[in-house]
Amino acid sequence: MNSKQVILITGASSGFGRLFAETLARKGHIIFATMRDLRKRNAKNASEIRLLAEKESLPIHVLEMDVTDDDSVERAVDAVIANAGCIDVAINNAGYNLSGLAEAVTSEQAQSLMNTNFIGPVRVNRAVLPYMRRQRNGVLIYISSAAGRMVIPSMGFYCASKFALEALAEAYNYELAAQGIESVIVEPGPFETAVFGNTVIAADQARSETYGAVKEVPTKVLSALTTTAVDAQEVADVVLRIIETPGGKKQLRYFVSPHDFGINEINATAIRVQARVPEVFNISADTQVVKDR
Repeated sequence: MNSKQVILITGASSGFGRLFAETLARKGHIIFATMRDLRKRNAKNASEIRLLAEKESLPIHVLEMDVTDDDSVERAVDAVIANAGCIDVAINNAGYNLSGLAEAVTSEQAQSLMNTNFIGPVRVNRAVLPYMRRQRNGVLIYISSAAGRMVIPSMGFYCASKFALEALAEAYNYELAAQGIESVIVEPGPFETAVFGNTVIAADQARSETYGAVKEVPTKVLSALTTTAVDAQEVADVVLRIIETPGGKKQLRYFVSPHDFGINEINATAIRVQARVPEVFNISADTQVVKDR
């Protein structure tokens, strides 16, 4: 893989995605920063990124992509291929938080969350993988969360979306390793990004009102997350390190957090359990599954 890589980032208008774009571009990587609704909702963000790229001579290209729309994803990936000829890394970053007691979350809200946080990466992967498999190398990075390994009251649906994402990423780890494609999960703790400010609140508050003191849990959880959040550059630095790690040397999971939630302990146990899977299901050794290190 070339030292300067072609990198597609979803949800790059703000937060982690924008920080990844700037950090990686400053190291010379060719960035395609994607976001939805360039003409309205994200017009200001897109303009700011383009101005920064011009001012600092950074290789950042801004593209429209709505991860909830198959055609939008395909058009963006086709545009990257037409411009750069390949995609070395796809960073599945687009996502949002949904807060509230589980019963107060409507089915429409649950479907919308999963469509972005889980089905979005499915769409992106299906669009980029034919090109990665043709070149027999590539990296799929998933921005999960500590909430992808532990359950937080009042964030059950968000946790569910990240648990699902982690399961999918690990399945890809088995299925793609023999083709030279790596699947990597990044699990940030609470960092200063726009995700908390853009949190969607459970719509059926009438249900919440019947829970007595428990109805205060969502507010307490969000307050705790926002007051303990720290500079997100640490996560961007980890993503840079992952991308610049030679092929076959990357871990499956990287937990990045200012706080110890016991995630490393969970991950270590999962490594031991998953190590038995190939033998149990008689999966051939030539799958070359990438192990955590």
